[in-house]
Amino acid sequence: MTSKTEKQTFCRVCEPSCGLIATLEEGAITALKPDRDHPVTRGFACHKGLSVLDIHQDPDRLNWPLVRQGAALKQTSWQEAAVAVGDKIKALQAAYGDQAIGVYTGNPLAFNSTAGPAIGSFVSAIGSRRNFSSGTQDCSNKFAASEAVFGSSTIHPIPDIAHTDFLLILGANPRVSHMSFVSIADPIAELRAAKQRGARLVFVDPRLNESVSGLGELLQIKPDTDTYLLAAMVHHCFSHALIDTAVTARYAEGLDFLEAFAADYSAQKVASVVGLTVDAIEKIASEFAAADRAAVYMSTGVNMGRQGALAYWLLYMLSFITGNLGRQGGNKYAQGFYPAAKAGATRGHAPSFEDSPFGPVRKIRGSLPGNLMADMILNDPNPIRGLVVISGNPLLSIGNSQLMKAALEKLEFLVVIDIYPSATSEYADVVLPATDMLERADINLSGLGLQHQPFVQFTEPMAEPAFERRPEWQIMALLEQGYEQGQIDETQLPDPFSRLNHMLKASDTSIEALMEEPVPVKVLPLPNPESFFDSVIQTESGLIDCCPDSMSDARIRCADIFSDLNREPPSQLKMISRRTNYMLNSWFHNLPGLKRPKHRDNPLYMHPDDAAERQISAGAVVAVSNTAGALEVRVELDATLRPGVVAMTHGWGHQGSKMQTAASFPGANCNVLLPSGPDSFDPFSNQSFMTGIPVEVRPSASGQSA
Repeated sequence: MTSKTEKQTFCRVCEPSCGLIATLEEGAITALKPDRDHPVTRGFACHKGLSVLDIHQDPDRLNWPLVRQGAALKQTSWQEAAVAVGDKIKALQAAYGDQAIGVYTGNPLAFNSTAGPAIGSFVSAIGSRRNFSSGTQDCSNKFAASEAVFGSSTIHPIPDIAHTDFLLILGANPRVSHMSFVSIADPIAELRAAKQRGARLVFVDPRLNESVSGLGELLQIKPDTDTYLLAAMVHHCFSHALIDTAVTARYAEGLDFLEAFAADYSAQKVASVVGLTVDAIEKIASEFAAADRAAVYMSTGVNMGRQGALAYWLLYMLSFITGNLGRQGGNKYAQGFYPAAKAGATRGHAPSFEDSPFGPVRKIRGSLPGNLMADMILNDPNPIRGLVVISGNPLLSIGNSQLMKAALEKLEFLVVIDIYPSATSEYADVVLPATDMLERADINLSGLGLQHQPFVQFTEPMAEPAFERRPEWQIMALLEQGYEQGQIDETQLPDPFSRLNHMLKASDTSIEALMEEPVPVKVLPLPNPESFFDSVIQTESGLIDCCPDSMSDARIRCADIFSDLNREPPSQLKMISRRTNYMLNSWFHNLPGLKRPKHRDNPLYMHPDDAAERQISAGAVVAVSNTAGALEVRVELDATLRPGVVAMTHGWGHQGSKMQTAASFPGANCNVLLPSGPDSFDPFSNQSFMTGIPVEVRPSASGQSA
């Protein structure tokens, strides 16, 4: 009889770290289900998290180290692969200098607690300063703004959904994407409970998204204009004496400068640009300020616009001046198992910009603008010659894919570490197979400082890594050995949990202590929201910087963009990103179970009125173009969009993939329509411009229909 055992683990697809139970038979994982006894997530797990078992079992996974020999990638040993990588990096640095090598890290690493220190050690060993990450595609605006306002990139007060009376949600669709930068297992259940006890939920979005129905109200704004809505709300609070003066007098610096900035963006001035009436803007501002307890939240729909950092600054200013920051029912800081606010502190240092051939550039949490990576390969006087890509797919995730393709083709050396053969790995000289989340030990680091209910959990590997797969921390250690020693010694690998055990001491626990518990979870106390002002803020003065000097250029840019928006013709179409329950970036693309009949491609969604005006019918193939690129794609009519707005889903474009399902349903890579280069990102935050993109849509010249 086959013996069955069950083990507790947790999901590492997004921040909530939902508890899971893995069923094992003869050492193989045969089932994955929600952990109904988990003290925090209580039996919730979404279908994406449960689909990780399909990834674990996918026959198209990478299994062995591969090294290019001629036109083909051939299986090799870890010893040979690590030495080959080390030798090539040293050769390129000897020929061109230390900065001939760049490093790119991708989104899955945010949910991998052991990878970060190993990557940092490798980057330090090779001396690379040309480092990029997917964070500049979706969230670097938040890091930059928090540094400026609170003195630390790791301070992100979350909405207290359980106690609020009024929740303003901008650019987010929790029913589809949960809540980035809020670690909460079942946000819809929490929002529904808030509504049932009388809380008011207001969504700001260019689309009547899936979360609005049955839960709240919609302010259907024009894309990429949230900054001006928030500025107008702040202005209204100042001009109508809706300021909590007791709070601002005690904890604010630069309040007069904030008021002066907001005065340039009255409701009357911004109404036509944001696409709302003056009454609607002033009404929402008054009602937010008048609520007993109000909270505010924004996600990638705002982050990925041109001014995500300014919007994040103004979001917290709205919370602060109305007395809702650092209080129950408003926006609170959830410390978690380690005081990360101090770890991310700038300690009074202003952002440091360096001259480059593409203008002054800075780093955000160690990362240069991802939208400059192709330029630094193709057009830099001292170009990147070799690139190491770790758990990322920049060919499909960075704007102007044609330029990125040319850049990858020009590289003299490319290393890709991944669980799948990706669009990027097609150009690689060395491809190294990583473990999936079920094959490695971990703790839930990703939600640190963002948890609705703080907890820490350890998981052992649910199964031994299959074939020759290795966890990223081990791969990086082997590459570092290959670079420094010309050989590898697997008996001399670092302890991947050394740094994490140091951090866990702050909560009087350790990996070993968690392992000894019947349930390897430690639930931590809920924070006192009011302690935010006394112990969390990391500015030199200990006060909230209401109008940071470091953002002065961004405020000038804000006025310039406003003028541009005022001049746009009414017929201009804007493309936004549309999230779906059946995709996750580009790394869930090979799962047959997620390719349901209506989710086998990524059409251009278009409002019926816009389609009729252009004589486009449902199902027709259209040409979508702008100055960045062009593609042909099927149209699907969608009345939930605001007229003038079209939408597509990112992560597609797998033509010619070695993954069977992905190749059968490749879809269209809408990133060919996204800009790259010096003017395609916010200079203050490095955040790429990825939503609210101007496009033209015409019937296809081929006259095709789907």
